[in-house]
Amino acid sequence: MTRSARLSPRRTIAVLAALAMAIACICALALTRPWATGAVPVSRADAGGAAPAPVSTISLPEHPRILVLGDSWTYGSAATTPTLGYAYLLGPLMGGETSVNGSRGSGYLVPGIDGGTFSERIAELDASDQPDLIVVQGSINDRKVPLDGYDEAVRGAWDALSALYPDAQIVILGPAPQVLPVEAATAEIDQRLSRAAATRGWPYVSPIGEQWITPENHPWVIDSGPVGRHHPTTEGHAYLAERLTAALEGLQAD
Repeated sequence: MTRSARLSPRRTIAVLAALAMAIACICALALTRPWATGAVPVSRADAGGAAPAPVSTISLPEHPRILVLGDSWTYGSAATTPTLGYAYLLGPLMGGETSVNGSRGSGYLVPGIDGGTFSERIAELDASDQPDLIVVQGSINDRKVPLDGYDEAVRGAWDALSALYPDAQIVILGPAPQVLPVEAATAEIDQRLSRAAATRGWPYVSPIGEQWITPENHPWVIDSGPVGRHHPTTEGHAYLAERLTAALEGLQAD
């Protein structure tokens, strides 16, 4: 069963305390902005991809309902507890609530541990939820299989998602590199998703193109040990939540 949870007042005191600590970490990161000292972000053209399409904008209510659908990073893998993952932190940072649907190992072509492919999991979503914003994250999990049929799988998943939630605004969050330098297959997935989003006029956020993860911050953002297995640390999840929040705020129309 795919992990699907909603932040609510019914969370236990322990989880709330842990979440408060994570928010404090985010606030500290926002003040120090350690990512600002890394390499200067490059454009998609500079990174070897296609030139960026005009940036689409989004318009959200004051307290948005957000659905985040993705892989193990969305699940919250390697955080002290999965509910300290970036997706769970996004709702409070955006002044709203988050519904999290993350499946470890899942992609557009490959099924995950906690659920099937993206399309199969979208088919199981509750149509009555009606989120204001949907963030579709990743995935790097298709990088180890032939990408024949990949574009069609992406198109099918996105068609189903937009049909299920016709009033929701959809932002595509591209794959983030778990190792550096960025693997060629991961870069190709990033480029394919960017082109597909541009075709629909959907906003695309590229952690690769914007260099969210650099040689300077990789050691503390990513747990490369046998437990973390190249997933974000608890601090890394807080950092990613802050970067995604900033990206989404930058997409909002004035």
